[in-house]
Amino acid sequence: MSTMARAPAPRRATITDVAREAGTGKTSISRYLNGEMNVLSPELRARIEAAIERLDYQPNQMARGLKRGRNRLIGMLVADLTNPYSVEVLQGVEAACHALGYMPLICHAANEVEMERRYLQLLTTYRVEGVIVNALGVREETLRPVGDGGIPAVLVDRTVEGLTADMVGLDNAAAARSGTRHLLEQGFDDIRFVVQPFDQVSSRRLREAAFRDEIEGAKGARGRTVVFDLADETSAQASLAALDREVDAASEAASKRIAWFAANAPVALRLALHLNTRYGAHWQERVALLSFDDPEWAELAGISTIRQPTYDIGYRAVEFLNERIDGATEAARDCLLPGELIVRASTGR
Repeated sequence: MSTMARAPAPRRATITDVAREAGTGKTSISRYLNGEMNVLSPELRARIEAAIERLDYQPNQMARGLKRGRNRLIGMLVADLTNPYSVEVLQGVEAACHALGYMPLICHAANEVEMERRYLQLLTTYRVEGVIVNALGVREETLRPVGDGGIPAVLVDRTVEGLTADMVGLDNAAAARSGTRHLLEQGFDDIRFVVQPFDQVSSRRLREAAFRDEIEGAKGARGRTVVFDLADETSAQASLAALDREVDAASEAASKRIAWFAANAPVALRLALHLNTRYGAHWQERVALLSFDDPEWAELAGISTIRQPTYDIGYRAVEFLNERIDGATEAARDCLLPGELIVRASTGR
C-alpha cells in the first residue's frame, strides 16, 4: 500500500528575498513599505514594486507594528454578549476598527467579575494599544494597568469607580425621564421600574434615580423600584409573584392598568414571557410594558421601547480610543447620546 507524500507548503517571500530580487538593501525595502518614497529614486521604487509583485510578498504587519511600538490591537471587554445591546455596540466597534486600521480582541466576561479581572490582565499581556470596557463590576485595583498612566481606556455605558477615562453611552437620566413621562401621559399613574441589581452598575443607578425623581415630581403618581435578579431564580420568582399580586389587585379594583418599566432588554424579555404565560396573548390588557433597548422581538410583540444609538456608541468609543492612543491629553470626556422613544401597543391607552 503506497502513500502519497504531501507537498510542502511554498515558503513565503521575506524582505530579504525582495531586496535580492530588486537588487538593493533591506533598508530601502523598509523605507518603501513605510511610505518614505522621497528618499528613493523613481527607478528604485519601480524595481521594488516589481519585485514585490513577482514574489507576491506580504509584509508581516504584526512584526512591523511591534518594531515601531504599535501592533494595532485593541481589546474590548464585554459583560454580556447574550444582551442584544452588547452585540449592536460591537457592530459599531468593528466598523470603526476597520476604518481606523485596528484589530479588536473581544473578551466575553459572561457577567462574572472574576472573568473581567482575568481578561483585563490577559489583554495587558497581549500588549494591546487600548481597551474598551463594557463591564459589570470591575474594581479599582483590577483597572490599575489601564487608564491613567497605563493603557488608554474608554468606558461604554457605565463608569467605574477609581478609573478616570473617557465614557461613551446613552444619556440614561434623560431617557429614563422620557420613558416615565410617556407612561404618565398615557394615563398610567402606578408604575414599577424593574431593574437588575444596580449598586455596582452606574447606568442602572442613573436610570433608577431618574425614574424616582420623575415620579416624585408628578402629582398623584405612584411608583416604586423592583429589583429583579436574573442570576438568582428564587429571587426572580419571588419578584414576579409580588408583581402578579399587584396586577391582580388592580384588576379586581377595576383601576387603571399597572405599568412596568424594564431597565433593559433581558429584563423585558423575561417579563413579557411571564405575562404571556400567565395572561395569554392579551396580556397587554392587564399590564403596560416599556423597556430600555429595542431588540427585534420587541416590535414583533408590540412592546414600546427606548432605542439606544448602539452602533454610534461603539463607533464613537473606538474614535475616542484612537485619539488617546495618538496622544490626546485633554481631561476625560463623557459623550452622552440621546435615546429614541418607540411607541407601540404595549403602552397604548
